[in-house]
Amino acid sequence: MTEQNRVENVVIIGSGPAGFTAAIYAGRANLKPVVFEGFQAGGIPGGQLMTTTEVENFPGFPEGITGPQLMRDMKAQAVRWGAELYTEDVTFVDLSQRPFVVRSDEREIRTHSLIIATGATAKRLHLPGEDIYWNRGMSACAICDGAMPMFKGVELVVIGGGDTACEEATYLTKFGSHVHMLVRSNKMRASKAMQDRVLNHPKITVHWHTEAVEVVGNDLRLTGVRIRNNETGEIRELPAGGLFYAIGHKPNTDLFKGQLELDETGYIVTRPGSVATSVEGVFAAGDVQDHEFRQAITAAGTGCMAAMLAERWLSEHGLAQEFHSLSESHSQPSHATASEAESTVEEADFTESDEDGFDLSKTCHEGGYALRRLYHESDRLIMVKYTAPTCGPCHALKPILKKIVDEFQDKLHVVEIDIEKDPEIAEAGGVTGTPTVQFFKHKELVAQLIGVKPKNQYREVIQANLN
Repeated sequence: MTEQNRVENVVIIGSGPAGFTAAIYAGRANLKPVVFEGFQAGGIPGGQLMTTTEVENFPGFPEGITGPQLMRDMKAQAVRWGAELYTEDVTFVDLSQRPFVVRSDEREIRTHSLIIATGATAKRLHLPGEDIYWNRGMSACAICDGAMPMFKGVELVVIGGGDTACEEATYLTKFGSHVHMLVRSNKMRASKAMQDRVLNHPKITVHWHTEAVEVVGNDLRLTGVRIRNNETGEIRELPAGGLFYAIGHKPNTDLFKGQLELDETGYIVTRPGSVATSVEGVFAAGDVQDHEFRQAITAAGTGCMAAMLAERWLSEHGLAQEFHSLSESHSQPSHATASEAESTVEEADFTESDEDGFDLSKTCHEGGYALRRLYHESDRLIMVKYTAPTCGPCHALKPILKKIVDEFQDKLHVVEIDIEKDPEIAEAGGVTGTPTVQFFKHKELVAQLIGVKPKNQYREVIQANLN
């Protein structure tokens, strides 16, 4: 069967706990699932756990595990069982014809069944001043950006009253002088354990019945938040050097409007006791259909349900085609994706240098010493990647930059800077969020890309500055 007329057993859209669990179960059923991990639409590959620190309530990890590590392990397990992964956003889905059509900017795939695990995206308040100070003191991910030098030793504000808000407030106490939590009512939605952690923390103050109405600042950055007590109407300015949103999420269901039944808030409606949707052969798992629990473990559970129901539906309709992979003998499957393999290689390529270990002939380096040496001695274009250990988008960027580095191996020097190890370098470079990639040539900054960008943007910058 040619690639053009091939029809997949199942396509999974999404790569959080729901998507990867569905991929593991579908893979073990020899269905060879195709997974669109996503890229920028609706968050980052790996889902919301990529922006958390310690996950303490996922069974099997008595000491806890970081969100990014848990998602990397789930991804590796999905790959081991034959999942075919694409780090691409799905831009079009047609559920009116069979096989279904799923399309990204790179490819179009036809599939007999579909599992939707697109999750939800963090909401913003769109306060006056937000457009000015976003990434200049404002963020929707304290775990990603909290270690930035600009937030150290200053007062910080977190808006929200759920588990995420409590986790982010606690995390920020490592960096800020004090953390203020703004809660609209007289109680939090967070679990009792998280509430106790916040309410008993000496560096956190909870402001009840309080809403933000405006952000203010100077020409450089945010300096405060105007807040209103919604009982008394009093408005005052709270001095702060950073503001973080943790106010809930919107389900990523725009692709399915008019094609699937959605509830009044946009979540996919599933049958009671099932994850089957209003269209036969289409299943929804994780936060895209769950507005009550929204936990990693429940997302994983519904991912399992979706894969098992998809397998059953394919079998009942005589559509299942089995693929046997080498995973059955506990070996790496032959079609393991490049992104999975390259992610591991890229981490091994970077080694921290000191005076004795620095080697100008090597392409990849790590740490402030290497950057200073390269800045003065390199005749190549220098690519500096600023990351943080808890930054989920930084992990998503690794396989993308690895491909770019491979293309320009002898024409680049690459340095990775951990902003927690080398905060003074990040501050000197004016870095306001992670990941940030800066390009230097002849001791001059020639380009800067903030966040995770498509490969072609990094490629274009490099090609423009090689001569």
